[in-house]
Amino acid sequence: MKKSLLILVLTWFFTNPIAAQEQKPPIIAPFDNVDKLSTNDWWNRDKNPIINLKVNRDSVVAFGIYTVAQQTLKLSAQLYPLYPNETRVVRLEIKENGSWKEIQKQNVNDLGWSALFRIENWDDTKDIKYRIRHGNKATYEGLIRKDPKEKDEIVLAALSCNSNQDRGMRENFVRNINHQNPDLIFFAGDQSYDHTEHTAAWLKFGLQFKETFRNRPAISIPDDHDIGQGNLWGENGKISLVKGSNDGGYTYHHEYVKMVERCQTAHLPDPYDPTPIQQGIGVYYTNLPLGGIDFAILEDRKFKSGPNGKIPQQGPRPDHIRNPDYDPASIDLPELKLLGDRQLTFLDNWGKTNTESLKVVLSQTGFCGGAHIHGSLDNRLHADLDSNGWPQTGRNKALQLIKNANAVHIAGDQHLATVIKQGIHEFGDGPWSFIVPAIVNDYYSRWWWPEDEKAGKKPNTNTSLPWTGDYLDGFNNKISMMAYVNPESNSKGGGYGLVRFNKKDKITTFECWPRYVDVTQPDAQQFEGWPFTIPMEYPKN
Repeated sequence: MKKSLLILVLTWFFTNPIAAQEQKPPIIAPFDNVDKLSTNDWWNRDKNPIINLKVNRDSVVAFGIYTVAQQTLKLSAQLYPLYPNETRVVRLEIKENGSWKEIQKQNVNDLGWSALFRIENWDDTKDIKYRIRHGNKATYEGLIRKDPKEKDEIVLAALSCNSNQDRGMRENFVRNINHQNPDLIFFAGDQSYDHTEHTAAWLKFGLQFKETFRNRPAISIPDDHDIGQGNLWGENGKISLVKGSNDGGYTYHHEYVKMVERCQTAHLPDPYDPTPIQQGIGVYYTNLPLGGIDFAILEDRKFKSGPNGKIPQQGPRPDHIRNPDYDPASIDLPELKLLGDRQLTFLDNWGKTNTESLKVVLSQTGFCGGAHIHGSLDNRLHADLDSNGWPQTGRNKALQLIKNANAVHIAGDQHLATVIKQGIHEFGDGPWSFIVPAIVNDYYSRWWWPEDEKAGKKPNTNTSLPWTGDYLDGFNNKISMMAYVNPESNSKGGGYGLVRFNKKDKITTFECWPRYVDVTQPDAQQFEGWPFTIPMEYPKN
């Protein structure tokens, strides 16, 4: 036994108040310097600024998060860290005829402390109560909703960017969302901003938001901050060797990345093509049919090329372009990828199947450069290669497939809420996109602020917002800005999106609610520019 491991085991044995009952050493994490608060002898960590992990043992089941697709229930149980002598078995029960019935047991993974239940032949025609159990006392109860296919309107709540600059609870969001009662909730990424402590931060996220998804299905997808990076160009899973990761790939150990994705995405429907990428990192891109709406779930960071060493550098950072006179074509090289060939195939096939449903694409970020100013008012960027406006050819391929499906696009990441009609070849010939605001926007804000402070051609005449209409972004992509929320707005631009898909009238309405508004009050107002309604068409055969 290595000396460091021996010291760790002895420390565990003599300091853990429960440990002396059974001489079982803790699981040793395969990665260093990440997730320290929740691995190895986690109970010896005194300082934890994120969340108390030493909960009462009747509270170790933190939350559950689930989806139902094609009569298959996938429910991920998230636990607080367990002591070595505690059972690693969790049970799933459902209520039948007034009594609880156990239907499955699963083992908890010590890396991330989650377990996945997968139940086929699920009856999605009725509401079913469930509970997750650990040991004799710990329980978490909720409701698996029936498929709302009979409803004329399906409602999606969409959130992104849960900054750690405010570690408080999210009571306003929980109250508002539960009052509006969406059929599905979507967390578009950056549920965690604690980079190297995902488990503690994910548990904090659950503590804040579990009452929004206890009784309804939820989609969560990790973004760059969740896996410990300021930006992510995944480049098919390679190892990043450059500070800032702009060479492409992942900075931290692949088992850490896999743990993050397992905790956040294991409950999603089975992936379209489960073949792992480099380092054995998995994939989760898939689709979720719900209530007559078919939601495609993308991984817009996982296959994207990193800029460093591949394109002419235009400034002090490989991913920032400050020179407005550069040639955008010089950075749009044929070998560069955005979604990757695998996801393009998925999008193509998805758009051609299940054509009786309305189509929606969910992803981490927008497919254009939708901001001019980043972080502070004196930091104007001409183009940001972290956005999915680059590479332009990859962007246009993705938008064309979304357009072919007549889908709308919902995403987060930018902190700046926008409604944009994308242009591929001409202004307005692409799909609609709604980028939802940051949950908390007190740290790294962005602004839509054209340098000439003029409206574009064909502005939105139904708003007082001054800078709407047709523009070229920093990559010469054609975009039509219809609404935006700069941080001087109510709640500093923080809040969430609500999307109403009206199947009967074939329209989609984008709503954008400020963080501190109380929607239970009759005078509650959305941000200026919202609601915004667009026609919703069925895909063409």
